[in-house]
This record gives sequence, C-alpha cells and structure tokens, in this order.
Amino acid sequence: MKWLTFVLALVAGTVLLAAAPVAQAAPCMIVTLTGTMGGPPEFNGLAGPGTLVRYGDDANNCSAVKMQFDAGRGTVMRLSQLNVPPAQVNAVFFTHMHSDHTDGFADLMQLRWHFNSKGPKVDVVCSADTASILGFTISCQKFVAHLADAYIHSGEIAQRLSEDKSRLAGGPADLIHLVTFEATNEPQVVWTSGDVKVSAIRSTHMAGHASYRVDTPAGSVVIGGDAGNDTLAPPRTSSTSDEVEKLAQGADIIVHSTIHPIMAPDKGSGMFPQGYYRQSAASDLGAMAKRAGAKHLMLTHLIPPVGAERQGPWKIPGGALTEADYRTAAQEGGFTGNIIVGTDLASVRLPAK
Repeated sequence: MKWLTFVLALVAGTVLLAAAPVAQAAPCMIVTLTGTMGGPPEFNGLAGPGTLVRYGDDANNCSAVKMQFDAGRGTVMRLSQLNVPPAQVNAVFFTHMHSDHTDGFADLMQLRWHFNSKGPKVDVVCSADTASILGFTISCQKFVAHLADAYIHSGEIAQRLSEDKSRLAGGPADLIHLVTFEATNEPQVVWTSGDVKVSAIRSTHMAGHASYRVDTPAGSVVIGGDAGNDTLAPPRTSSTSDEVEKLAQGADIIVHSTIHPIMAPDKGSGMFPQGYYRQSAASDLGAMAKRAGAKHLMLTHLIPPVGAERQGPWKIPGGALTEADYRTAAQEGGFTGNIIVGTDLASVRLPAK
C-alpha cells in the first residue's frame, strides 16, 4: 500500500512539473553609440557616426542579433571594445552615402573577408539609387560593388589570396548581400530577423537619405541619421523631419544627429547656411521627442563636439560647448525624459538593469 501511495505521489508530481511554465530568459535590447563625431572633421579621437543595436535575452547578454547603423571611421575599433568582431555583425544599415557615415565600412568588410571568407554574408540595407535634382545619382549599390577596388588595384587582394585560397576571389564585396528599397514618405519594413523588425522612411538631408526604426519585444529605437526638415531654411515650424517624427511615434529611444543653435548663420560661426539648416537643432529634437512620447533621447553626431574649439574651419561663438549646453537646449524643447549627450560607447539598455 505504501508503494502504491509513493507511485501515485510521484505521478502527480510529474504532472504538476509538466504543467508548470518553463522559465524563459527575458528579452532585452542595447543601443550603443559607436561613433559620435559631428560630420567629416576630426576631434579628440571621436569615431565617425554609427549606432549598434543588439537584441536578445538575458541568457546571451542581449546579443543574438547585432545591427550596425552607419559605419564611420573607427567603427571596428569601437566594436572591438564591445567584444563584437566584424564576423558577428548580422546587418549594416546606411542612412546616406556621406563619407563620415561610411568610411569605416571598408575596414569592417576587409577584416571579415580576411578571417571569415566562408561566411555567412552580411546584409547591407540602404536606399536604392536616387537621382539628385543637381544632376547626379547617389548609389549605395555602386558603393558596395566597388568597396574593395583600391585593395584590388593595389594588389593586396591577389596577395592575400596567394596566402589563403579559401578566401573569396572577388574580395570583401563577395561577402555582402545587398538589400535596397525605394524610400517613401510612409514607414515600410525593410529587414527582419526572428522577433526583430526594421522599418525605413524617406528623410531629408541629401538625396537617398533614410531613417530607420527597430522594433523588438524588448522595445524600440529610431535612428534618424542626419535628417532635417523638408523645408531647408526658415520660415519653418521646426528643423526636425516630419517623416522621422512619424516613424518615432511611441518609440522608446530616439538616436539623432544634433546641431547646437549657436552654430546658426546669424550667430557668427561662419558656417555655410545649407550645412546648418539641413541638420536638426537640439531644442527642436527635444520638442520632437516629447511629441513622439520617447523615453530616451540620444544626441549624437554633435555639431560641434563637446569641448571643441572649432567645428572644422568654423568657430564656435562664445567658445567650446559642454554637455550641459546640449542638455539644456534639448530641455528647452520641452523634453523631460532621459537625455544622453553622445559620447562614443554611450549605451541605453531596455529594460534597464
């Protein structure tokens, strides 16, 4: 009888265990600024513009999927500080074809080709060829196709192949899977991976510019790139992009290039008006983040950089700016959430630990 009672108890316990929910690691996302330099100039070792978005769960340190948005100079160096080798990047997204946003891509792909030619390929996502009203075409497709031309013509690709014939004969471009889209005024899904969805929208800065939104079960982030208002000079209601604001509704984090109002043409910096007006001012970004309902505003691509005496050839009226100057400007727009004045490797994790 005792034996029967034991067996019945064992069976009941097994049923209860089977019915109990299996514990799963909680989803999480980390957004890291891999470079915060504003524009083509250099200052104090800052890397060129870029944002790494990692998604996963607590078991893999939020790193099951790794997406790099823009790849300015020094991107690989910053990724190495995060222990993310080039071979682990799943996709690279370009907001536009300005060199300060693309200079680090050849480095990333050359290293991937050197040491991981067997793949997998990396998805490169960008706007389709876009004709400028000035008579030329902006082409991410040609940028990717000719990525390794300098290395090919210098003889390095042939020399490296002689060392290791398992490397792809065409060089780094052979490791790229190009995904292009026609940027429109409405968000469209341009890339997915499991629970991750990336949408894009047209935005104004130069021909072919696009902004992105990443949605995951852990949260969402919008990467505005260098977007500005479609109206390229006053009078206008804001310097920020209406399209980016549409994309950002309800997003947790907004990452955006930022120009401080002190650089305005009437303040004496000497900066050419188009350069100023095609960027979003810090105060207007604060107002946009408030309207969109964002919790975090990450100011990056700072023009001018914190502590810089000049922005390239242009002076900074009143002298170098501080983090407080940028934070105050964003708060003047009415934003009361978390403001991150971008420094290389600054991160926001969702959910916060």
